[in-house]
Amino acid sequence: MALTNSSAAISAKSFFGTTTSLSKPHHGVSQVPTNGNARSFNPITAVHAAEPSKNQVAVKDSPPPRPPPAGVKWTLDSWRSKKALQLPEYPDASQLESVLKTIEAFPPIVFAGEARSLEEKLGDAAMGEAFLLQGGDCAESFKEFSANNIRDTFRILLQMGVVLMFGGQMPVIKVGRMAGQFAKPRSDPFEEKDGVKLPSYKGDNINGDSFDKKSRIPDPERMIRAYCQSSATLNLLRAFATGGYAAMQRVTQWNLDFAEHSEQGDRYQELAHRVDEALGFMAAAGLTVEHPVMTTTEFWTSHECLLLPYEQALTRLDSTSGLYYDCSAHMLWCGERTRQLDGAHVEFLRGIANPLGIKVSNKMDPNELVRLIEILNPTNKPGRITIICRMGAENMRVKLPHLIRAVRRAGQIVTWVCDPMHGNTIKAPCGLKTRPFDAILAEVRAFFDVHEQEGSHPGGIHLEMTGQNVTECIGGSRTVTFDDLSSRYHTHCDPRLNASQSLELAFIVAERLRKKRLGTQRLFSLGL
Repeated sequence: MALTNSSAAISAKSFFGTTTSLSKPHHGVSQVPTNGNARSFNPITAVHAAEPSKNQVAVKDSPPPRPPPAGVKWTLDSWRSKKALQLPEYPDASQLESVLKTIEAFPPIVFAGEARSLEEKLGDAAMGEAFLLQGGDCAESFKEFSANNIRDTFRILLQMGVVLMFGGQMPVIKVGRMAGQFAKPRSDPFEEKDGVKLPSYKGDNINGDSFDKKSRIPDPERMIRAYCQSSATLNLLRAFATGGYAAMQRVTQWNLDFAEHSEQGDRYQELAHRVDEALGFMAAAGLTVEHPVMTTTEFWTSHECLLLPYEQALTRLDSTSGLYYDCSAHMLWCGERTRQLDGAHVEFLRGIANPLGIKVSNKMDPNELVRLIEILNPTNKPGRITIICRMGAENMRVKLPHLIRAVRRAGQIVTWVCDPMHGNTIKAPCGLKTRPFDAILAEVRAFFDVHEQEGSHPGGIHLEMTGQNVTECIGGSRTVTFDDLSSRYHTHCDPRLNASQSLELAFIVAERLRKKRLGTQRLFSLGL
């Protein structure tokens, strides 16, 4: 269980080891673990298709990607020899060094065994045997940090998980963009207002969002506050996940107050009552509902691996496996702006053993994707790589098939996930950024359609969302209009789905999963 697996052994020496001991040469996750009791992983042949492709299109074969350079060793700080994009320039190097040494001495936020457990689950999703639900804030903030906000986002993820599990009849892997999702890459390093030009806001763990010179100066002390907030957030999430709040018997009580009498709230209550009846039947039949599976839930955390000094400071050598884990989160992803093959972020990520995500837009070349996967997952380990596609509905239908075919030809095992948020951002007449719900829905449908066409597995969905009753994305059954945006527009960065919109999307995805399941069952019954 992700948030209760305290048995994941990371030695005290690994927790509090000096910078020197953590910087010993290491060859990355392609190495066989040095611990005799640790699991070793044999290469596995890729399985992407539940059935033959319904619409095979010939694609001109391209030369195979070059193998990784032989003998290139990874160390904890080898990323510093590479070009690093999107990193802040701190004015006081000695203050930065002092902060990083402080964080190196802190305990890890997550445990290596939890990250390994998540990787196994994501391996199931790659094979079509589970579904990833990944969601949370665009960027967490110090200002909005509260127990109620954490609870509400956790609660809507629980609701969505039940809806998806009921429709797909498969396990749902719940991963929050929480407890560390602070830093944000920016397309422009500067922001200009009324003729005043200042450095862009890069997230609360780097600088402040107030438009004044002092706030925009990168401050390393913010990393310590981000660590403390992440630890406190995860502590509360652990309590919610294991303390009875997430018990399936409470399924009818999870509705948020403002969604209770909405169309989506009513649909959820109807489903919740069906689950409740099933639990009553189980109890009457003598099947216990007190099993941990019914009284707790598995929940993991994730964020973009952007602020590399912070990530290095929280990377620990796991005494169980002999591998390095970035203990700031269970899962990290490489962003669209920092996935250069020879860049610092890819160099850092290739050496840590956490499951990794790769954000992919319509700009991604299929051969480059294959090469990137090869660098990050040279042993082709299931669950190691999740491809998070973010490109808009039209590009999804045109570009995604080529990516799927290239990965399949290379025999690589990945989990395909849809991020329908980032490719659909527009500017409203009032000047605020927003995302149309219909465009988000269109991209999700395109994602499922392409996988049905290619005979591959739609492995999950990645959303920027909140449990708060915000008005940031337009549309949905409880229609948010352009005029409504300013009433409850609270995001520090990009617009998020509110609880009602999130639940509405979950029902639509669940219906696609149900149709996929019934179609697969028909094929089995026909012996195909």
